[in-house]
Amino acid sequence: MKEKIQKGLPHLVCVFLFIGIALAFFYPVLQGKQLQQSDIVQYIGMSKERNDFREVRESYWTNSAFGGMPTYQLGAEYPHNYIKKIDKVIRFLPRPADYLFLYFISFYVFLLVLKVNYKYSFLGALAFGFSTYLIIILTVGHNAKAHAIGYFGFVIAGILLSFQRKYILSFLLTTIALALEINANHFQMTYYLLLLVIIIGIVKLYNAIRKSEVRNYFKSVGVLFSAAIFAILLNATLLLTTKEYESFSTRGKSELTLNVDGTKKTNSSGLSRNYITEYSYGIFESLNLIVPRLLGGSNNENLGEKSQTYNYLISNHFPQEQVLQFTEHLPTYWGDQPIVAAPAYIGIVVFFFFILALFIVKNRVKYWLLSGIIVSLLLSWGKNLSFLTDFMIDYFPLYNKFRAVSSIQTILEFCLPALAIFGLYHFLTQSQKEEYKKPLFYTGTIVGGLLLFLWLAKGGLSFEGINDAYYSQVYGNELLEQIIQDRKDIYTYDILRGFLYIGSIFVILYLFCINKINKKLAFIFICILMVWDIVGVTSRYLREDSYSFPSEINNYFTLSEDESEILQDKSIFRVFSINEALNGARTSYSFHSVGGYHAAKPRKIQELFDYQFYGNKNPEILNLLNVKYILQSDKQGQTRVMTNPDALGNAWFVKNLYVLKNADEMMKSLDTLSVKENAITLDTNLKNTHYITDSLAGIKLEQYEPDRLVYTSDNQQKGLAVFSEIYYPKGWKAIIDHKEELPIYEVNYTLRALEIPAGKHHIEFLFSPKSVEIGGKITLFSSIIFLLVAIGIFFRENFYLKKLKQE
Repeated sequence: MKEKIQKGLPHLVCVFLFIGIALAFFYPVLQGKQLQQSDIVQYIGMSKERNDFREVRESYWTNSAFGGMPTYQLGAEYPHNYIKKIDKVIRFLPRPADYLFLYFISFYVFLLVLKVNYKYSFLGALAFGFSTYLIIILTVGHNAKAHAIGYFGFVIAGILLSFQRKYILSFLLTTIALALEINANHFQMTYYLLLLVIIIGIVKLYNAIRKSEVRNYFKSVGVLFSAAIFAILLNATLLLTTKEYESFSTRGKSELTLNVDGTKKTNSSGLSRNYITEYSYGIFESLNLIVPRLLGGSNNENLGEKSQTYNYLISNHFPQEQVLQFTEHLPTYWGDQPIVAAPAYIGIVVFFFFILALFIVKNRVKYWLLSGIIVSLLLSWGKNLSFLTDFMIDYFPLYNKFRAVSSIQTILEFCLPALAIFGLYHFLTQSQKEEYKKPLFYTGTIVGGLLLFLWLAKGGLSFEGINDAYYSQVYGNELLEQIIQDRKDIYTYDILRGFLYIGSIFVILYLFCINKINKKLAFIFICILMVWDIVGVTSRYLREDSYSFPSEINNYFTLSEDESEILQDKSIFRVFSINEALNGARTSYSFHSVGGYHAAKPRKIQELFDYQFYGNKNPEILNLLNVKYILQSDKQGQTRVMTNPDALGNAWFVKNLYVLKNADEMMKSLDTLSVKENAITLDTNLKNTHYITDSLAGIKLEQYEPDRLVYTSDNQQKGLAVFSEIYYPKGWKAIIDHKEELPIYEVNYTLRALEIPAGKHHIEFLFSPKSVEIGGKITLFSSIIFLLVAIGIFFRENFYLKKLKQE
């Protein structure tokens, strides 16, 4: 027992250090502050109605965004989601320190499974966790992405244990880790992780064939396959609802075959090629992995008083306070991506040891790590390596469902530090130091030569960005020239910085080789340099003013005086902000909104606005969506409220129904459709019909809850009622007079309609998705089975241990 405690103590110390470092790095959270995460602020707006109604029950529908959508991708709580409870135990620290801790501990376990000494594993975890991209995604609010990346290490560790023939431990760890990975709900990152797993599988298969161990290989695969099945079943509800919503979202197949301008669509399934590759890493730009501000760093670089721009503005007698505000947000980035919050810097020291590892590491783990690095780098180039990207989009399953191909570099950012730590570990623990002098000189020559090439290439670079014409128009040519000079200066500075770091590392390693310093001292110096290098760059993009108290963040949702007056209207209606359109959720916080902010918007609302509203074809579209108030900023930036008296209300009877042939014809018909009296549909269960209505006919919304709407209708004749509610093909039921279920029809491209018999009726819409019900049962059953299997394994192992002791 004492021996076990002594063996586990170093790991426990590392865990506590990870906790302390994560809290220290994000220290303002200890003061009650929160990181200002722009995407999370939008998420707060989108999920406000759901959160408020949660006191009554869990609702899987909200009307606060895009006219109405499921809450599946807005933090819905599913029944029997025990994996989420495990996740909350692991991420017990305040956000975002919890994600940084997850980066650390997951990568640490991964390196331990690769049989790396705990000290080196600890350093590797810091190198991985502090890489700039992983921190920056937290500052902008890409929490789900960070969450999924955080579990990479655990998943890969579980997989590697299987190939080390530790089948039981592999099964348990892989099941839980993969279930947690899926539960993180960022399928793009999980997809990229799967690509790495495929690479591992290919390399392991090659080794198995070479060593005639194919039988053991497929035994390992069988264990992993079983674990994957359990992981999927434990997330059944999440996966079923996501699959259900995917076809309804912009990631699904469009029914339209024509573009807004009438030209033929080249792709109606998944995202467009341009949208997928909009964020593609430039080939030259990829070198910012080792020289952070090679292309200027970010769109808002903080240079302050050290910049040429500052000196120029001060010399022209601009107020210092205004100059400082301007130079803290200089547009120094001059690459081809639309927006860059920070370079994806992995560290020049880490890169040095990566190159060194290529020479000295003989372990076959090198081959799948290197393959993962190369594949992710090539795919991150997107449109800059179009033949490969086009091949993946056209032939690789699901690849066209994800945008921002540059983010696949997360695989590189996972594999490269691992191989670097392998290089460091092998160098400092080898016995024949003389043998590593030559690889050390080779590495110094390669890395130093690369920096020298970048230094010499400076004269041939323009340092002009794609937005410089705009900056010239806004700021003037003279000021733009100063900004370009600042770009040149920081380019030079970061190359010199790189020379300083690799020179220091080279000297330390050389002194170690000639026995001038011992291994312990060399390791300490390397730790300091490696962490100082990465944290030094990452800290440029995370300042104390990046934090706010919750009350300050909530000020974003504070209503203007005009907006507050809308709250006096107790009817059910929608609000549309022209400034936000479909790319902002401030309005969603306080009102039922047509707008919203989401990476996978409801497809038909997006198309309705693209084809009708933005094209200025039919102004009645807002009436159709019951938009009673329209928000727009005036010249002074104040939000003004316009009342729309033509909003059609919650429901109305129409006189005519027209059944059309296809979605293109329907969208074209909407150009001129009088929506108050007419409806159009593609549903062949209906027929072209004229309905008789009189002045007394009406339908009224009596009770409102997000997932339950109660209407009363009165009509002397059978009629077609159109509801200003988004049609969603799964989960909604319409019950008439507490008895019969009526079929719900899709009309006017995105709304619901019912054929209602003559007379007075009580109509109730209920949202009770089968995907949640079925998924909950599957999750409960699989959780019980997995728990029983785990208990069985525990008792079996104890039985054999006791038997061995008796023998």
